[in-house]
Amino acid sequence: MLHLQKINSSRRVSRATFRVSQSHICRGFATASDPYEVVVIGGGPGGYVAAIKAAQLGLKTACIEKRGALGGTCLNVGCIPSKAMLNNSHMFHQAQHDMERRGIDVSGVSLNLPTMLKAKDDAVNGLTKGVEFLFKQNKVDYIKGAASFVSPTQISVALNDGGETQVETKNVIIATGSEVTPFPGGSIEIDEEQIVSSTGALSLQKVPEKMVVIGGGVIGLELGSVWSRLGAEVTVVEFLSGIGGAGIDEEIAKQFQRTLTKQGLKFKLNTKVLSAEKQDGKVVLKTEAAKGGKEETLDADVVLVSVGRRPYVTGLNLEAIGLEMDNKGRIVIDDQFNTSVKNIKCIGDVTFGPMLAHKAEEEGIAAVEYIKSGHGHVNYHAIPAVVYTHPEVAWVGKTEQELKASGVQYNIGKFNFTANSRAKTNLDTDGFVKIISEKETDRILGVHIMGPNAGEMISEGVLAMEYGASAEDVARTCHAHPTLSEAFKEAAMAAYSRPIHQ
Repeated sequence: MLHLQKINSSRRVSRATFRVSQSHICRGFATASDPYEVVVIGGGPGGYVAAIKAAQLGLKTACIEKRGALGGTCLNVGCIPSKAMLNNSHMFHQAQHDMERRGIDVSGVSLNLPTMLKAKDDAVNGLTKGVEFLFKQNKVDYIKGAASFVSPTQISVALNDGGETQVETKNVIIATGSEVTPFPGGSIEIDEEQIVSSTGALSLQKVPEKMVVIGGGVIGLELGSVWSRLGAEVTVVEFLSGIGGAGIDEEIAKQFQRTLTKQGLKFKLNTKVLSAEKQDGKVVLKTEAAKGGKEETLDADVVLVSVGRRPYVTGLNLEAIGLEMDNKGRIVIDDQFNTSVKNIKCIGDVTFGPMLAHKAEEEGIAAVEYIKSGHGHVNYHAIPAVVYTHPEVAWVGKTEQELKASGVQYNIGKFNFTANSRAKTNLDTDGFVKIISEKETDRILGVHIMGPNAGEMISEGVLAMEYGASAEDVARTCHAHPTLSEAFKEAAMAAYSRPIHQ
């Protein structure tokens, strides 16, 4: 986390009367005349968790969210719907290509895309209503509208159902998240029909014959996998020399690309997209080598632009309160989530660090704890990341390339799922577990997994790193047999001594 360059002096502001009518708000607290102790702007994973935690700690709390549904990008058009599509497209792909070798004869398998999309929407709707129920249960006032700062303690809200109200508060937590980064230079315009962002890619009404994914990061690989499984010919164009985005171990990334290639995805690495134009019902893309070179033309029925996300602060009127931002549009905070304005904190995608829902949740809890007691904690060395393809890829901590660059001496323990009994019986053996430990102390510095259920298994690595475990500590911990997690134990054994089953 970066520290503040400066702290603005406190400001004298006029006190305004709190005015929110019952029709505009899902009320938890009985009294409306006193200022809130905490107002959270943004109802995504960081914001709604912060609001619930604040209420649980006895602070009078409101959450302002303009989407009209809680859960933010993650729940509404991100993490949750994409996982629904990943799971169900994987089942469809298995029925077509994997059941026969398991002794299950299946015929006449066909895709009912409208039903698959409805299953996704049902999951999203159920979860958003669940968060709203948690607000009522914990007495969080839910204000549906767009927030704009009048002063550090006064917020104007343009209500979704019309009109405007003023909210007075002692503390504010900004948790407005992020939005899709437009293509650099503005040469590609997203219409969410043929040229789509991740939002449009989750709602395509038919399977495209050809799809080009611009960007080989987590979102591009996940959504590319979905439509590849459903029958599209998918080509991923990536400017860098590897896939998986920031934080992935290079050895894992190379094996991951080989596995996805076997599944049918095509990759054009070290390639720059120059433009994309609609022509005769297709999208025609011009590309060239990232370092300059011969141009190439690709055509597609649908193009997914997946080049990252950027902080979202539209309409907050931050200039009115003098809140400091950096040159990437992120709100500047210190190590206690304080902004340059005394009573305003900030968490999640709109500030520094990885844009991950679970990272935002941890920050939301810690920020509220700082408000309540002056103490909070997030261990940024133990934040996991997961790519929910099949096989899954997950990691936490340092990569091998990072340790090499910093001159740290380390040991590596690896164990392949081909030698794991549960993976063998499941006929699902792609990938391996890689544990990196400090050479002198044996302390685990990083865990990298490609394989079945990697996203669940990585939690063991997070827990080990949170408590400063050594590879030997994990290796001497009894793991149930037969389980995939035994591969984790064996990799730990390999890091400090030798594995048994490999």
